[in-house]
Amino acid sequence: QVQLVEFGGGLAQPGGSLTLSCEASGNIPSNNFMGWYRQAPGKERELVATRTTAGWIKYADSVEGRFTIPRDTPKNTVYLQMNSLEPEDTAVYYCNLKDTVHRTDYWGRGTQATVSS
Repeated sequence: QVQLVEFGGGLAQPGGSLTLSCEASGNIPSNNFMGWYRQAPGKERELVATRTTAGWIKYADSVEGRFTIPRDTPKNTVYLQMNSLEPEDTAVYYCNLKDTVHRTDYWGRGTQATVSS
C-alpha cells in the first residue's frame, strides 16, 4: 500500500501563487507516475500535471506555462507550483501515484485551493 499526504493549498488572489506538496510513504513502486488532479464543483476530476521518476512530464493545456511540477524522488515528494492563478483554478487538488506495473492508482485526500479577490 501507498499513502499520500498533501500539504499546502488555501486562498490566493487572481495572478497570485500557491504551492502544494505531496509526500508518499509505504510500499512505493519504482516505476510510477506521481502528480496532481483537481476537481471543481460540479465538474469531473481532471489531470493537472504528472511526471515519472525519469522526468517525463505532462501538463493539462489549461495550466501549461503557469504551473510546474518539481519532484524530489529520494524524498518521495512531488510539488505543484501554481503561478498566475485564475479563478478557474479553484478546486480540490488531489495527489496521485500510478503504479504502472500493477495498474493501480493511489490518491491523497485532497486539499482545497481557492482563487478569489
